[in-house]
Amino acid sequence: MTATTDPQSTKSTAYKDIIFEVIDQIAWITIDRPHTLNACRELTLDEITAAVLSTRSDPSIACIVITGEGDRAFCSGGDFSSMMRLNWVVAQHWNDRMLNCAMAIRGVTVPVIAMVNGWCMGGGHELALWCDVVVASEHAIFGQTGARVGACPTVGATQYIPRIIGERLAREMIFCARRFTAEEAVRVGLANHCVPHDQLRKKTLELCETIKSHSPQTLRMTKCSLNHESDELYASWRAGMELLAHVWGSEESLEGMNAFIEKRKPDFNQFRLRNKKMTEDYLSGVDMSDETELKAKARG
Repeated sequence: MTATTDPQSTKSTAYKDIIFEVIDQIAWITIDRPHTLNACRELTLDEITAAVLSTRSDPSIACIVITGEGDRAFCSGGDFSSMMRLNWVVAQHWNDRMLNCAMAIRGVTVPVIAMVNGWCMGGGHELALWCDVVVASEHAIFGQTGARVGACPTVGATQYIPRIIGERLAREMIFCARRFTAEEAVRVGLANHCVPHDQLRKKTLELCETIKSHSPQTLRMTKCSLNHESDELYASWRAGMELLAHVWGSEESLEGMNAFIEKRKPDFNQFRLRNKKMTEDYLSGVDMSDETELKAKARG
Protein backbone atom coordinates (compact mmCIF):
# COMPACT_ATOMS: atom_id res chain seq x y z
CA MET A 1 0.00 0.00 0.00
CA THR A 2 1.54 3.28 -1.10
CA ALA A 3 1.07 6.39 1.02
CA THR A 4 -0.11 9.58 -0.67
CA THR A 5 0.83 13.11 0.39
CA ASP A 6 -2.09 13.07 2.82
CA PRO A 7 -0.98 11.19 5.97
CA GLN A 8 -4.61 10.30 6.60
CA SER A 9 -5.00 8.63 3.21
CA THR A 10 -3.50 5.52 1.62
CA LYS A 11 -4.31 3.98 -1.74
CA SER A 12 -3.40 0.53 -3.02
CA THR A 13 -2.11 0.07 -6.55
CA ALA A 14 -2.11 -3.72 -6.29
CA TYR A 15 -5.56 -4.23 -7.85
CA LYS A 16 -6.94 -4.24 -11.40
CA ASP A 17 -10.72 -4.50 -10.96
CA ILE A 18 -11.18 -2.45 -7.82
CA ILE A 19 -9.92 0.76 -6.28
CA PHE A 20 -8.93 0.31 -2.65
CA GLU A 21 -8.08 3.25 -0.45
CA VAL A 22 -8.12 4.09 3.23
CA ILE A 23 -9.15 7.67 3.99
CA ASP A 24 -9.37 8.92 7.55
CA GLN A 25 -9.86 5.43 9.03
CA ILE A 26 -12.47 4.40 6.45
CA ALA A 27 -11.65 1.71 3.89
CA TRP A 28 -13.23 2.33 0.48
CA ILE A 29 -13.61 -0.54 -1.99
CA THR A 30 -14.85 0.61 -5.41
CA ILE A 31 -15.62 -1.89 -8.16
CA ASP A 32 -13.90 -0.24 -11.13
CA ARG A 33 -15.52 -1.89 -14.15
CA PRO A 34 -18.03 0.75 -15.34
CA HIS A 35 -17.88 -0.64 -18.91
CA THR A 36 -19.71 -3.73 -17.58
CA LEU A 37 -21.92 -1.80 -15.13
CA ASN A 38 -19.45 -3.01 -12.50
CA ALA A 39 -20.23 -6.67 -13.10
CA CYS A 40 -17.95 -9.08 -11.24
CA ARG A 41 -15.63 -11.58 -12.88
CA GLU A 42 -13.41 -14.03 -10.98
CA LEU A 43 -10.66 -11.47 -10.44
CA THR A 44 -13.15 -8.92 -9.11
CA LEU A 45 -14.38 -11.31 -6.43
CA ASP A 46 -10.83 -12.25 -5.47
CA GLU A 47 -9.81 -8.62 -5.15
CA ILE A 48 -12.83 -7.60 -3.05
CA THR A 49 -12.09 -10.52 -0.73
CA ALA A 50 -8.41 -9.61 -0.47
CA ALA A 51 -9.15 -5.95 0.17
CA VAL A 52 -11.68 -6.74 2.91
CA LEU A 53 -9.32 -9.17 4.62
CA SER A 54 -6.41 -6.72 4.39
CA THR A 55 -8.21 -4.37 6.79
CA ARG A 56 -7.49 -6.84 9.58
CA SER A 57 -3.89 -5.64 9.53
CA ASP A 58 -4.94 -2.09 10.40
CA PRO A 59 -7.05 -1.96 13.57
CA SER A 60 -7.43 1.81 13.18
CA ILE A 61 -9.91 1.20 10.34
CA ALA A 62 -13.40 1.75 11.73
CA CYS A 63 -15.55 0.59 8.82
CA ILE A 64 -15.54 -0.46 5.16
CA VAL A 65 -17.58 1.05 2.33
CA ILE A 66 -18.21 -0.94 -0.86
CA THR A 67 -19.49 0.88 -3.94
CA GLY A 68 -19.28 0.95 -7.73
CA GLU A 69 -17.44 3.35 -10.03
CA GLY A 70 -19.57 5.91 -11.82
CA ASP A 71 -23.22 6.86 -11.44
CA ARG A 72 -24.90 3.98 -13.26
CA ALA A 73 -24.29 0.90 -11.14
CA PHE A 74 -23.25 -0.41 -7.76
CA CYS A 75 -22.86 -3.89 -9.25
CA SER A 76 -24.97 -5.41 -12.02
CA GLY A 77 -24.13 -8.98 -10.97
CA GLY A 78 -21.85 -11.55 -12.51
CA ASP A 79 -20.04 -10.85 -15.76
CA PHE A 80 -21.65 -13.06 -18.41
CA SER A 81 -18.32 -13.47 -20.23
CA SER A 82 -17.16 -15.43 -17.16
CA MET A 83 -20.44 -17.07 -16.20
CA MET A 84 -21.09 -18.52 -19.66
CA ARG A 85 -17.80 -20.44 -19.48
CA LEU A 86 -18.93 -22.28 -16.35
CA ASN A 87 -20.26 -25.81 -16.10
CA TRP A 88 -20.71 -28.45 -13.39
CA VAL A 89 -17.04 -29.50 -13.57
CA VAL A 90 -15.51 -26.05 -13.01
CA ALA A 91 -18.38 -24.47 -11.04
CA GLN A 92 -16.50 -24.45 -7.74
CA HIS A 93 -13.98 -22.01 -9.17
CA TRP A 94 -16.76 -19.41 -9.34
CA ASN A 95 -19.02 -20.52 -6.51
CA ASP A 96 -16.24 -20.74 -3.93
CA ARG A 97 -15.10 -17.24 -4.85
CA MET A 98 -18.58 -15.92 -4.11
CA LEU A 99 -18.69 -17.77 -0.80
CA ASN A 100 -15.22 -16.55 0.17
CA CYS A 101 -16.20 -12.96 -0.61
CA ALA A 102 -19.42 -13.25 1.40
CA MET A 103 -17.67 -14.80 4.38
CA ALA A 104 -14.96 -12.12 4.31
CA ILE A 105 -17.54 -9.33 4.43
CA ARG A 106 -19.65 -10.99 7.10
CA GLY A 107 -16.64 -12.13 9.12
CA VAL A 108 -14.60 -8.93 9.14
CA THR A 109 -14.85 -7.36 12.59
CA VAL A 110 -15.89 -3.86 11.44
CA PRO A 111 -19.23 -2.81 9.91
CA VAL A 112 -19.44 -2.91 6.11
CA ILE A 113 -21.63 -0.36 4.32
CA ALA A 114 -22.92 -0.83 0.77
CA MET A 115 -23.12 2.58 -0.94
CA VAL A 116 -25.51 1.80 -3.79
CA ASN A 117 -25.32 4.25 -6.66
CA GLY A 118 -27.42 2.67 -9.40
CA TRP A 119 -28.18 -0.87 -10.57
CA CYS A 120 -27.92 -3.39 -7.74
CA MET A 121 -28.97 -6.59 -9.44
CA GLY A 122 -28.53 -10.35 -9.16
CA GLY A 123 -25.16 -11.18 -7.66
CA GLY A 124 -24.64 -7.46 -7.13
CA HIS A 125 -27.68 -7.42 -4.88
CA GLU A 126 -26.31 -10.43 -3.04
CA LEU A 127 -23.13 -8.41 -2.48
CA ALA A 128 -25.26 -5.71 -0.84
CA LEU A 129 -27.04 -8.36 1.23
CA TRP A 130 -23.71 -9.50 2.67
CA CYS A 131 -23.06 -5.96 3.96
CA ASP A 132 -24.29 -4.69 7.32
CA VAL A 133 -25.87 -1.40 6.20
CA VAL A 134 -27.15 -0.21 2.81
CA VAL A 135 -27.28 3.45 1.77
CA ALA A 136 -28.94 4.02 -1.60
CA SER A 137 -29.08 6.84 -4.11
CA GLU A 138 -32.59 7.78 -5.18
CA HIS A 139 -31.62 6.36 -8.60
CA ALA A 140 -30.78 2.89 -7.23
CA ILE A 141 -32.69 -0.19 -8.38
CA PHE A 142 -32.63 -3.45 -6.43
CA GLY A 143 -33.53 -6.80 -7.98
CA GLN A 144 -32.92 -10.48 -8.43
CA THR A 145 -32.64 -11.39 -12.12
CA GLY A 146 -31.78 -15.09 -11.87
CA ALA A 147 -35.13 -16.36 -13.14
CA ARG A 148 -34.86 -14.10 -16.21
CA VAL A 149 -31.38 -15.20 -17.24
CA GLY A 150 -31.31 -18.83 -16.12
CA ALA A 151 -29.12 -18.31 -13.03
CA CYS A 152 -29.81 -19.37 -9.46
CA PRO A 153 -29.52 -16.80 -6.61
CA THR A 154 -28.57 -19.17 -3.80
CA VAL A 155 -25.49 -17.38 -2.43
CA GLY A 156 -27.32 -15.08 -0.05
CA ALA A 157 -30.55 -14.13 -1.82
CA THR A 158 -32.59 -17.21 -0.94
CA GLN A 159 -31.23 -17.17 2.60
CA TYR A 160 -31.40 -13.49 3.55
CA ILE A 161 -34.19 -11.90 1.54
CA PRO A 162 -36.99 -13.85 3.31
CA ARG A 163 -35.54 -12.83 6.69
CA ILE A 164 -35.38 -9.18 5.66
CA ILE A 165 -38.61 -8.55 3.72
CA GLY A 166 -40.71 -11.60 4.57
CA GLU A 167 -41.34 -14.91 2.87
CA ARG A 168 -44.12 -13.88 0.48
CA LEU A 169 -42.44 -10.78 -0.90
CA ALA A 170 -39.12 -12.61 -1.15
CA ARG A 171 -40.68 -15.31 -3.30
CA GLU A 172 -42.20 -12.70 -5.59
CA MET A 173 -38.88 -10.87 -5.84
CA ILE A 174 -37.04 -14.07 -6.81
CA PHE A 175 -39.68 -15.96 -8.83
CA CYS A 176 -40.98 -12.90 -10.71
CA ALA A 177 -37.69 -10.92 -10.81
CA ARG A 178 -39.50 -8.04 -9.14
CA ARG A 179 -37.46 -4.84 -8.87
CA PHE A 180 -37.57 -2.24 -6.12
CA THR A 181 -36.74 1.43 -6.35
CA ALA A 182 -34.56 2.88 -3.62
CA GLU A 183 -37.60 4.32 -1.82
CA GLU A 184 -39.36 0.95 -2.00
CA ALA A 185 -36.20 -0.80 -0.83
CA VAL A 186 -36.13 1.32 2.33
CA ARG A 187 -39.83 0.71 2.89
CA VAL A 188 -39.51 -3.10 2.74
CA GLY A 189 -36.16 -3.27 4.52
CA LEU A 190 -33.69 -3.95 1.70
CA ALA A 191 -31.96 -0.61 2.36
CA ASN A 192 -31.48 1.65 5.37
CA HIS A 193 -31.51 5.04 3.64
CA CYS A 194 -32.54 6.59 0.33
CA VAL A 195 -30.98 9.97 -0.39
CA PRO A 196 -30.61 12.33 -3.36
CA HIS A 197 -27.82 11.12 -5.59
CA ASP A 198 -25.57 14.11 -4.86
CA GLN A 199 -25.94 13.42 -1.11
CA LEU A 200 -25.02 9.73 -1.27
CA ARG A 201 -21.39 10.01 -0.20
CA LYS A 202 -22.25 12.62 2.43
CA LYS A 203 -24.86 10.37 4.05
CA THR A 204 -22.47 7.42 3.93
CA LEU A 205 -19.76 9.49 5.59
CA GLU A 206 -22.19 10.53 8.32
CA LEU A 207 -22.77 6.89 9.17
CA CYS A 208 -19.04 6.20 9.04
CA GLU A 209 -18.34 9.08 11.44
CA THR A 210 -20.97 7.75 13.84
CA ILE A 211 -19.35 4.31 13.72
CA LYS A 212 -15.90 5.87 14.29
CA SER A 213 -17.18 7.46 17.50
CA HIS A 214 -18.28 4.11 18.93
CA SER A 215 -16.41 1.36 20.76
CA PRO A 216 -14.55 -0.92 18.30
CA GLN A 217 -14.71 -3.72 20.85
CA THR A 218 -18.48 -3.43 21.08
CA LEU A 219 -18.83 -3.27 17.29
CA ARG A 220 -16.74 -6.40 16.89
CA MET A 221 -18.67 -8.37 19.49
CA THR A 222 -22.12 -7.22 18.47
CA LYS A 223 -21.49 -7.93 14.77
CA CYS A 224 -20.53 -11.47 15.72
CA SER A 225 -23.64 -11.79 17.86
CA LEU A 226 -25.92 -10.28 15.21
CA ASN A 227 -24.57 -12.78 12.68
CA HIS A 228 -25.19 -15.76 14.92
CA GLU A 229 -28.66 -16.78 13.79
CA SER A 230 -28.06 -16.19 10.08
CA ASP A 231 -24.72 -18.00 10.31
CA GLU A 232 -26.85 -21.11 10.85
CA LEU A 233 -27.84 -20.71 7.20
CA TYR A 234 -24.34 -21.69 6.09
CA ALA A 235 -25.50 -25.23 5.30
CA SER A 236 -28.07 -23.75 2.92
CA TRP A 237 -25.31 -21.77 1.20
CA ARG A 238 -23.30 -24.96 0.62
CA ALA A 239 -26.32 -26.83 -0.71
CA GLY A 240 -27.28 -23.84 -2.82
CA MET A 241 -23.86 -23.70 -4.44
CA GLU A 242 -24.09 -27.36 -5.39
CA LEU A 243 -27.47 -26.65 -6.98
CA LEU A 244 -25.91 -23.67 -8.74
CA ALA A 245 -23.10 -25.89 -10.03
CA HIS A 246 -25.67 -27.86 -12.01
CA VAL A 247 -27.20 -24.66 -13.39
CA TRP A 248 -23.95 -23.34 -14.91
CA GLY A 249 -23.50 -24.46 -18.49
CA SER A 250 -27.02 -25.89 -18.75
CA GLU A 251 -29.11 -25.27 -21.86
CA GLU A 252 -31.50 -23.09 -19.88
CA SER A 253 -28.81 -20.88 -18.39
CA LEU A 254 -27.14 -20.41 -21.78
CA GLU A 255 -30.49 -19.57 -23.38
CA GLY A 256 -31.17 -16.97 -20.68
CA MET A 257 -27.75 -15.33 -20.90
CA ASN A 258 -27.61 -15.39 -24.70
CA ALA A 259 -31.08 -13.83 -24.85
CA PHE A 260 -29.93 -11.05 -22.52
CA ILE A 261 -26.84 -10.38 -24.64
CA GLU A 262 -28.89 -10.48 -27.85
CA LYS A 263 -31.57 -8.23 -26.30
CA ARG A 264 -34.40 -10.66 -26.96
CA LYS A 265 -36.92 -12.50 -24.81
CA PRO A 266 -35.61 -15.91 -23.70
CA ASP A 267 -37.56 -18.97 -24.80
CA PHE A 268 -37.68 -21.04 -21.63
CA ASN A 269 -40.98 -22.68 -22.61
CA GLN A 270 -39.16 -24.90 -25.10
CA PHE A 271 -37.64 -26.72 -22.13
CA ARG A 272 -41.02 -27.21 -20.46
CA LEU A 273 -42.46 -28.69 -23.66
CA ARG A 274 -39.42 -30.90 -24.23
CA ASN A 275 -39.61 -32.15 -20.66
CA LYS A 276 -43.31 -32.86 -21.06
CA LYS A 277 -42.57 -35.02 -24.10
CA MET A 278 -39.78 -36.87 -22.28
CA THR A 279 -42.10 -37.54 -19.33
CA GLU A 280 -44.87 -38.81 -21.59
CA ASP A 281 -42.42 -41.13 -23.35
CA TYR A 282 -41.23 -42.47 -20.02
CA LEU A 283 -44.70 -43.03 -18.58
CA SER A 284 -45.88 -44.79 -21.74
CA GLY A 285 -43.19 -47.40 -21.18
CA VAL A 286 -43.90 -48.08 -17.52
CA ASP A 287 -45.49 -51.50 -16.97
CA MET A 288 -48.00 -50.94 -14.17
CA SER A 289 -49.43 -54.47 -14.10
CA ASP A 290 -47.11 -55.83 -11.41
CA GLU A 291 -47.57 -52.75 -9.26
CA THR A 292 -51.38 -53.06 -9.54
CA GLU A 293 -51.24 -56.74 -8.58
CA LEU A 294 -49.01 -56.04 -5.60
CA LYS A 295 -51.34 -53.33 -4.35
CA ALA A 296 -54.31 -55.67 -4.67
CA LYS A 297 -52.52 -58.34 -2.64
CA ALA A 298 -51.59 -55.79 0.00
CA ARG A 299 -55.23 -54.73 0.37
CA GLY A 300 -56.33 -58.35 0.54
